[in-house]
Amino acid sequence: QVRVVESGGGLVQAGGSLRLSCAASGRTFSSYTMGWFRQAPGEERNFVAAITWSGGSTYYTPSVKGRFTISRDNAKNTLYLQMNSLKPEDTAVYYCAASSTYSSSSVRDFGSWGQGTQVTVSS
Repeated sequence: QVRVVESGGGLVQAGGSLRLSCAASGRTFSSYTMGWFRQAPGEERNFVAAITWSGGSTYYTPSVKGRFTISRDNAKNTLYLQMNSLKPEDTAVYYCAASSTYSSSSVRDFGSWGQGTQVTVSS
C-alpha cells in the first residue's frame, strides 16, 4: 500500500501552466499504476490521466489530451502532471491515487487517495 500527498495546485489564468506533484511513501510505489483524477464542486470524481508502473504506457481523458502530460520518477517515488494551456473548465480539486490494475481509468480500481490539491483557472 502507498500513501500519497499532492501539491502544486494554485490559481492561474487561462492559457497558463501548472505542474502537480504527488509524493508517495512506501517501497512499492514502482509496482502500481498511478492516476490523476479531478472533482469539481457538485460533480463526480473523474479520470484525468494514468501511467503504468514502468511509465511505458499513458492514458488520458480526451479533454486533456495534448495539453496535459503525466509522468513518474520511481527513484523519487513521485508522480507528476504537467498541465499546459489551462482552461476554466479544468478548475477542480486534483487527486492522485494508486491501482493494482495494469491499465484502468475507473475510480473503482484506484485507492490510496490523497487529500487533493486545488487548481483554479480564471478566464
